[in-house]
Parts: sequence; C-alpha cells; structure tokens
Amino acid sequence: QLQLVESGGGLVQPGGSLRLSCAASGFALDSYSIGWFRQAPGKEREAVSCISSSGGSTNYADSVKGRFTISRDNAKNTVYLQMNSLEPEDTAVYYCAAAGPYSAYWGRCVMTDNYHNWGQGTQVTVSS
Repeated sequence: QLQLVESGGGLVQPGGSLRLSCAASGFALDSYSIGWFRQAPGKEREAVSCISSSGGSTNYADSVKGRFTISRDNAKNTVYLQMNSLEPEDTAVYYCAAAGPYSAYWGRCVMTDNYHNWGQGTQVTVSS
C-alpha cells in the first residue's frame, strides 16, 4: 500500500523553527516529485514548496521564500521541509503529496490534480 506520513508539526513561537518530514512506505520515493501544501482554517489548500524527483530543482511560494527549505533523502525515502522564522500566518495543516517524475516548475507544482498520493497532514501552530 502506497502511503505518505507527515511528522514534525507542533506548537512554536513566532520566529521559531520546525522541520517537517514526509516518509513514504510501499513505494520508492525517488521516482516522484514531492509537493508540500498547507491549509489554514477557512482557507483553500495552497502549495508551499516542491522538489523534483532527483532533488535537483526546488521551488517555493513567495510567502515562504528565504524562510523554508525543501530537501530530500532518497536513501531514507523521506522529504523534509525546514521552516525557519515562522510567523502566525504559517499556522495550518501541512500535507505532502507525490506526483510524477517532474521538475519543480511552479506552474505544475501548484496543481493539486497532479498529485496522486497525499499524506494525512501534520498541524503547525505558530503562536506566542
């Protein structure tokens, strides 16, 4: 069974950091590009970042550029999202999702229809 599991969420103060993990089971992650999305209460799901299957290309939403970093360790079948300088506006449930062996072209990254496997999400709350 193909499965993605997110972890690493939690409560953090503004300015703090968290590292989210997206672990795959049932399939080898290295053939898939991965996107991170988030959904805040009352808002639509939005793309945060994506990484190509090789890890050679990455892309980010303007709202997180310079603060978030996506990476992958295909040997561990895991993709990470390092989140620094967190702001209350980053509060949301964060999801990872797998798509085909694509590049990190942003126009493709943001299209949720491109993704065929989704995790259950991990809650990130930024509050003092």
